[in-house]
Amino acid sequence: MAQALLELRGIAKSFAGVRALDGIDLSVAPGECVGLCGENGAGKSTLMKIVSAVYPHGDWSGEMLWEGRPLIAQNVRDTERAGIVIIHQELMLVPQLSVAENIFLGNEITLSGGRMNYAAMYQRADALLRELNIEGINVAQPVMNYGGGHQQLIEIAKALNKRAKLLILDEPSSSLTAAETQILLNIVRDLKKRGVACVYISHKLDEVEAVCDTITVIRDGKHVATQPMAQLTTDRIIAMMVGREITNLFPREPHEIGEVIFEARNVTCFDATNPNRKRVDDVSFSLRKGEILGVAGLVGAGRTELMQAIFGAYPGVSRADVWLNGKRLKIGAPADAIRAGVAMVPEDRKRHGIVPQLGVGHNITLAVLARFAKGGRIDSASELDTIHTEMKRLSVRAASPMLSIASLSGGNQQKAVLTRMLLTDPQVLILDEPTRGVDVGAKYEIYKLMFALARRGMSIIVVSSELPEVLGVSDRVLVIGEGRLRGDFVNDGLTQEDILAAALNAQTERNDPSNLASVA
Repeated sequence: MAQALLELRGIAKSFAGVRALDGIDLSVAPGECVGLCGENGAGKSTLMKIVSAVYPHGDWSGEMLWEGRPLIAQNVRDTERAGIVIIHQELMLVPQLSVAENIFLGNEITLSGGRMNYAAMYQRADALLRELNIEGINVAQPVMNYGGGHQQLIEIAKALNKRAKLLILDEPSSSLTAAETQILLNIVRDLKKRGVACVYISHKLDEVEAVCDTITVIRDGKHVATQPMAQLTTDRIIAMMVGREITNLFPREPHEIGEVIFEARNVTCFDATNPNRKRVDDVSFSLRKGEILGVAGLVGAGRTELMQAIFGAYPGVSRADVWLNGKRLKIGAPADAIRAGVAMVPEDRKRHGIVPQLGVGHNITLAVLARFAKGGRIDSASELDTIHTEMKRLSVRAASPMLSIASLSGGNQQKAVLTRMLLTDPQVLILDEPTRGVDVGAKYEIYKLMFALARRGMSIIVVSSELPEVLGVSDRVLVIGEGRLRGDFVNDGLTQEDILAAALNAQTERNDPSNLASVA
C-alpha cells in the first residue's frame, strides 16, 4: 500500500466547551479518493477546516502528518503551499471578475513592473479547462455570465492551478445537473489516475460509490469506521451514518385530503433581465386541505419562479391571483403572504433563507418577533424558551442558540429556516428543494414532519429536482416545462418516466433528458 499523503490521528476540536470532534482518524494516499460520510453536524466540515488550516495548528488537538512529517499550518496559504486545496460548498468566486482572473486570483502571472500578463493567464486558463474536458467557457468573460454548474467546475480548475496534491470537495454536486455531475465524476476519476488524492464529501451516496476507494464515516464527532468501498453497500453506509437502519426513506402516513383551500391563477413572471421573455407563462393550479403537492420539471422550467411569484418574492415583474379559503389575497411582499397564512422555505437558503450575521435562535424567531414584544421591548426570556423548544422539536444541532447560523452545517441551517416558517402557523407551506444538501437521516426526519403536518391539515407544496423524492412524498404532482403547466397527475402508479415524458412534452429534439436535475 502506498504511503499516506495525509494522515490524521486523534483529531479533537471544541467550541465553547462543546466537543465537535473527538478522536478522528483519517488517511488518504496519492491517487486515492476517500469518501467522508456523516450526517449534517457530524463534524465533516470542521475536520476539513482543520486540514485546510481555516482552524490553525494549536486551535485543535491531535496529529496531522503530511507526506510523513508533521504539518504545522497557521493559515490557508500554508496548506495551499503544501498542496492541500479545498473547494467549499459555497463557491469562493468573484462574480465580476473574468473566469481567468478567478482561476489565478492570488496567483496572478505578471509582467515586469507588476502588470497582469492577461495573455498568459488566458492561455493557461483555457488549457486547464481543456484538460478537464470543460467546454463552452470563454475565459475572458465574467464568471457571473455562467451558471452554478459551470462555476463549480471553474472552482476545480482554480484548485488545480494551485498544483493541488490533495483536493477536498465539499458537496461538489449540490448545484449541478445530472450531466454536469457526470463531468465532475469523470474529472475526479482522471485526477486519481494522475496521482491526485481526493476527499469527497457528499450526501449523494451514489456519487460516493462511483468514485471513492475508501469510506470514512463519522457520527456526532466520533470516528465510526473506515472501510474499502468494495466491502460496503449504500444501506450499510446509511446505517453507520445514522446509527440505525432506514428501511423506508419515505415514511408515508395516511392523511385526509379535504376540499380546495388554495388557488393560484394565471401566474406569469417576466425575466428580470429580459422583459420580453416569460419565465412562467399563465400557470394555474389548486391545492386541497391536507394535500402534499409535488412540483417537478426540467432545470430552468420555472418552478422556483412560480413559487416566488405566489409568495411575493419574485425579483422581476410578475402577476398572480392568489386565493385562500375563497378570499383573494393581496401579496406584494413575503410579509403579506406570511400574514395571510402562506409560508415558504426558499431554494437558496444562503441568499434568501438565513441572516448570516444573526445567531441561530434569532434567525428562528425573525418572522414572529411581534409575538414576544411587550411595551416596545422584546421579552428575551420568552423568546429564548421558544427557541429551545423549537430547536429540540426539529433537532437543530448547535452548541448554543446564540452561535452564528453561518457556522452551522447546511442541513441544520435548513432545519432552522423550516422552524422559522412553521412558527408562523401557516395554512399553506411551500418547500422549495427542502432536502438539498441535507443528509439521509435529516431527510427522513423532514419527510416525517411533512406527513405529520399534512395529517394535521396543513397543505404543502414541495418543489424538488429529485424525482424519487417527488414520487415518495406527493399525493399529486404538477409538471412544469418551459414556464407552462405540462401535467397534473394523481400520484397513483405514477413513474419517473411519466413525469419526464410530460416535462419534455414532445420536445425531445430540443431538450436533453440529462438536463433533468439529479434523480438519484
